[in-house]
Amino acid sequence: MQPVTKLPKVGTTIFTTMSALAAKHQAVNLGQGFPDFDVPALLVDALARAMRAGQNQYAMMTGAPALRAAIAQKTEDCYGYRPDPDTEITVTSGASEAILNAVLAVVRAGEEVIVLDPCYDCYEPAIDMAGAKAVHVPLDASSFAPDWERVRAAITPKTRLLMINSPHNPSGAMLSADDMNEVAAIVQEHGLYLLSDEVYEHIVFDGARHESALRYPALRDRTFVISSFGKTYHCTGWKVGYCVAPPALSVEFRKVHQYNTFCTFHPAQLAFAEMIEKAPEHHRELGHFYQEKRDAFQAQLAETRLKALPVPGGYFQLVDYSDVSDLDDRAFSEWLTIEKGVTGIPLSPFYETPPVGQRLLRLCFAKNPETVAAAMARLKTL
Repeated sequence: MQPVTKLPKVGTTIFTTMSALAAKHQAVNLGQGFPDFDVPALLVDALARAMRAGQNQYAMMTGAPALRAAIAQKTEDCYGYRPDPDTEITVTSGASEAILNAVLAVVRAGEEVIVLDPCYDCYEPAIDMAGAKAVHVPLDASSFAPDWERVRAAITPKTRLLMINSPHNPSGAMLSADDMNEVAAIVQEHGLYLLSDEVYEHIVFDGARHESALRYPALRDRTFVISSFGKTYHCTGWKVGYCVAPPALSVEFRKVHQYNTFCTFHPAQLAFAEMIEKAPEHHRELGHFYQEKRDAFQAQLAETRLKALPVPGGYFQLVDYSDVSDLDDRAFSEWLTIEKGVTGIPLSPFYETPPVGQRLLRLCFAKNPETVAAAMARLKTL
């Protein structure tokens, strides 16, 4: 008997598809967003110590107490607000789990969730699994700035949740303080919940300040703030993230979490707690670390026919390939992989309705200089 799919729009993700194509053609993979350099030695050593010390069984459902305390301290240091480690912080198996938990915690069948396109590909499936409807509001096609009047116009009596992401994947655009004040006004006026995806919170450039929702008292009592250790500490394969939310929302969030994964990789939690305590300079200096990579990447792109767009934050670079090809972005991504040996990610899968004539590709610069140099040597032949 053929099952009736609950996710009719979902197939193999573009990331899996392009990475497989890259492997098949031995291309330099600048598509999937993971670093190819080492995890901090202190973190690896702390993980090994935790495992050798026997910390290999289930962690507490809400997260190891040492890690939740470290997150609380880091949050206060960064954003001037100290969440209660017992009632407001939950450790999850990556940010993707946290996003799913948050949506299922508060969104009911028949309701609506506003997402801003282009948006990360796990948002809409989470909404679908809640039996709700994703309402897509496009960002500006060139600057990726939000139009808050269009967001307001999309709100109906069924709207339950607004989802935002800053620094933004795939564009790197960032929300300003004025943007966050607009968000606060919207969710308060309409009684909405907010999900703020902040996994690139420490990767911000040019002296900018990350405007976390946790900075804004008007948002704290209605927001799930989600982050990821994988992005901060170069270990995406460890799949550890967390959610900061007020006590009432955390109660509902944890109801889903405990029957989803229940708990998360215990020794890694203890290692992250030690890393935050002993090496806070890592997350404090991460923006500078990646800004050097961004600047070097853009300088080398200037020697190609690809046009680099501004990158305020995150570790992705959008490039306009209009001077190279008239192919649509998916076809161009495949051609670039097969014919030139460099893999990027097309932007169209991040949209419900891609802008007509858009010719943009996402490249990841969280790579060793050798990887970047190999890719650039091939891109210069375009």
